[in-house]
Amino acid sequence: MDRDKYYINIGTREISLNHDGNNDDFLIYATKEEVITLREIFDEIYNSDVRSFYRAHVPFKPYHQDEDNDETDMEMKHAFQKIYDLGDETTKNHIVEMGVLED
Repeated sequence: MDRDKYYINIGTREISLNHDGNNDDFLIYATKEEVITLREIFDEIYNSDVRSFYRAHVPFKPYHQDEDNDETDMEMKHAFQKIYDLGDETTKNHIVEMGVLED
């Protein structure tokens, strides 16, 4: 399988073949199918963020009892795991140092 180098910015949910500005939070080597999977994870993060935005306008539902926030957290962890699995050594070390995959 041919793997290409991709630059990842998890804050903007950017996946790019080109290094541009600050899109290099993480570096991965992935097939097109793996990039599609990561894009789907990023899309799920976006969708749960949108649902959380609307929930934020409901005053009687506390943040800590919101399923959409829990889903965002779960999908973020899923994204970091995928980036870790596809990442170079620097990316893997960075994610380990961040401690985001620990329970």
